[in-house]
Amino acid sequence: MGMDFTQAKQRIEQLKAVLWENSRKYYVENAPTMSDYEYDQLMHELEDLEREYPEYATADSPTRRVGSDLESGFAKYPHQYPMLSLGNTYSIGEVEEFAERASKSLEIPFTYCCELKFDGTAICLTYRNGKLFRALTRGDGVVGDDVTANARRIANVPEKLQGEGWPAEFEIRGEVLMPYESFDRLNREREANEDQPFANPRNAASGSLKLQDPEEVAKRGLMCTLYHIPTGQVDYPTHDEALKAAQQWGLPVSDKRRLCKDIDEIEAYIAYWDTARKELPYPTDGIVIKINEMDAQRQLGFTAKSPRWAVAYKFKAEQALTPILSIDYQVGRTGAVTPVANLEPVFLSGTMVKRATLVNEDQMAMLDICEGDWVYVEKGGEIIPKITGVEESKRVPGAKRPPFPKVCPDCGTPLVKSEGEAKWFCPNNDGCPTQIKGKLVHFVSRKAMNVLAGDATVDQLYNLDLVHTPADFYDLRESQLLMLEGWKERSAQRFLDSLRESRNVPFERVLFAIGIRYVGETTARDIARHFGDIDTLAQATKEELIAVPDVGEVVAESLYRYFRDERHLIEIQRLKAAGLQMSVQRQGENVSDALAGKTIVISGNFSVSRDEIKALIEANGGKNSGSVSGKTSFLLAGSKPGPEKIKKAESLGVQILDEEAFRKLLPEGSLPEMPQNDDTELTLF
Repeated sequence: MGMDFTQAKQRIEQLKAVLWENSRKYYVENAPTMSDYEYDQLMHELEDLEREYPEYATADSPTRRVGSDLESGFAKYPHQYPMLSLGNTYSIGEVEEFAERASKSLEIPFTYCCELKFDGTAICLTYRNGKLFRALTRGDGVVGDDVTANARRIANVPEKLQGEGWPAEFEIRGEVLMPYESFDRLNREREANEDQPFANPRNAASGSLKLQDPEEVAKRGLMCTLYHIPTGQVDYPTHDEALKAAQQWGLPVSDKRRLCKDIDEIEAYIAYWDTARKELPYPTDGIVIKINEMDAQRQLGFTAKSPRWAVAYKFKAEQALTPILSIDYQVGRTGAVTPVANLEPVFLSGTMVKRATLVNEDQMAMLDICEGDWVYVEKGGEIIPKITGVEESKRVPGAKRPPFPKVCPDCGTPLVKSEGEAKWFCPNNDGCPTQIKGKLVHFVSRKAMNVLAGDATVDQLYNLDLVHTPADFYDLRESQLLMLEGWKERSAQRFLDSLRESRNVPFERVLFAIGIRYVGETTARDIARHFGDIDTLAQATKEELIAVPDVGEVVAESLYRYFRDERHLIEIQRLKAAGLQMSVQRQGENVSDALAGKTIVISGNFSVSRDEIKALIEANGGKNSGSVSGKTSFLLAGSKPGPEKIKKAESLGVQILDEEAFRKLLPEGSLPEMPQNDDTELTLF
């Protein structure tokens, strides 16, 4: 690949960081920042590099572990059989290679079962004595979130099985989907309430399944499609026969699968559904090809992450050709200037596309965009539309490249571009109207302060000089709101009630809501827990900031500069006076000193989430650390711990404890009893 060892190591670490971050955004935040295709291409690049440089391949690589959708607020239970991911390909040639490998490896006759690849969120249902016992999300593949109460509110998930012949207890896996009709209705409702609409049905399905209110789940119009019973759970010779039995028991099994005897029939099935899927009422993004015979599946076995007896063929993103009418330059809340093309409207992936991002100046140059060009637009995974190419045969003679602005299109401040940055920024953070409004919208957003206000409300309050900084929200009075166009007593009261409730939002989310550049949700949480309160954070030196795990020089510099600005310090004091949480709240009566003075590093999977383990350590007087050092009291190692952390702990003589030993250090009842998990056989979700 033309790299030396240093370059290869750097690229591998970079790819791992990007893939894990997008995995978190995909599974946890339901807000992916790249298309499935882009993600898969980066994953393939990482796989190739790890093959060429095996000394840099680690057990915690995303090539060997599945993403996690675990969240706090849900009970955690282990899967009886781990839920793995499938190997993805966009190439028919690689499907042919899969079939050829199977033919060479198997000495028994076999067929293929081809199924639609549904674009939803994975679910595992357990039935006990014919009744729905538990529903788990995929989680991290080993442990899942318990969403049983929500699954019961999905219309086609049966509470009781029908017929006969079902085992006393068994698992069946599948996908929770949001049909297009439900998706459109939900987004209309969200826009009417000034909530951010969901980007695509998959995100909407995943977010809906994780709601805390089952009654709200029932309103979302979700559906479930089941497609796999783990080997050994039922006694059928083929995968297809197992699904037919499940269908007879009243379970919602897809009727779109087809048995194929060779690669020609597989390719015909793919070709048919690449077109016919557009008529389906729910989203699909590919075809899953499985070896049908159970004995053949057992012979082929598994890799660390995927079964060798199945592969997923992903449909290429839909593409359309349309002309650029004009280009706008949008300023975000961080000051980043993004070029956006206004297009002749074109129908793509179920919606009418009128605008598409051009990303940044470098991307415009790489695409060689000229005024009036006809461009190819893609919506891979139904994410934000992107321009991927230019049809030069339609270019008007003498067409010129559009000049990228040198000053902010909103406030006129000269733009700046830091070394290593791809985007131009407006540095007028506290004076640029678009940035100010962007920060206000961010502050009231659901994952920040969760105030009942959206873009339209912020625009109205800003334009009338009622709100310019977040603290201004807390000075608003009902009499002021009732004077505004469109405001009634009920809407004013709901808005003020949500402001009052936002005073209970924990410090880590307040820190995220403030909108410091480069400080996202995870970073805000780590910083809040490290420093404990806003005053200690504000006084921290750059060296102290960099000492926070996963905070590098760029983030530290941004934090340091933010708290050296007198305007920001005044704003913090106003927010504090308004009653917002500016320190980490400890659980008074539950705190013990069992771990007082101990610095603990955790690694691996546990019977509860890692966040719960970290909170438990802090509640009992201990301190969490992200890396093993001479100051580490002990390494708490769950299942599948990081080998590098184990190795370093051993080299430094740091004690290594498992979860059982850790439990003995804590007051009785601190953790629920560890459920038993049988890992004797793997299966995919």
